[in-house]
Amino acid sequence: MKHRTLMMTALSVLLVTQPLAAQEIKPKPAGDASPMMVVDRPTFVKVVSSANEFEIRSSELAKQNAQQQGIKQAADMIISDHKKAGEKLKATLASKDAAPAEPIKLAPKQQKMLDQLQAAKGKDFDALYLDMQAQAHIEAVALFRTFAGSGDDQALIGFAKETLPSLETHLAHVKMLISEQ
Repeated sequence: MKHRTLMMTALSVLLVTQPLAAQEIKPKPAGDASPMMVVDRPTFVKVVSSANEFEIRSSELAKQNAQQQGIKQAADMIISDHKKAGEKLKATLASKDAAPAEPIKLAPKQQKMLDQLQAAKGKDFDALYLDMQAQAHIEAVALFRTFAGSGDDQALIGFAKETLPSLETHLAHVKMLISEQ
């Protein structure tokens, strides 16, 4: 009986003090976290160039084929912002004598998505375009955040940090349009 009382006392002390000990541990700030992956300069430039071109081309299709006016307005915003981003990328790379190849070739995945979009009509087009824009912008935001935090080229890190808010705005706008459907 005495042994049981001692065990219960020890257990209750452990249970009472354990949450206090857990509260005393202070986690590192998120900014101190090491990146999940590192993206090098050539990979960043190649992926960004293709993704940017996909955004422009798919949004040009949306201006022609979308049924909803809100999608056409979003497409205008995306085209405008991505053309500016493309010019900024070219200028940043030109200062280092390393401009991307012209014309920009889409990655196979993006070319396939564009082909699917060209074949879609009506409400199917609208839904597919929004789905593709959400996917493309989720990937772009992740890429730009990763490069901004772990990139190996200061000029491109600046470009990534400057462009990221526009990408986040596009993603939020697309999500809003999806929720309205």
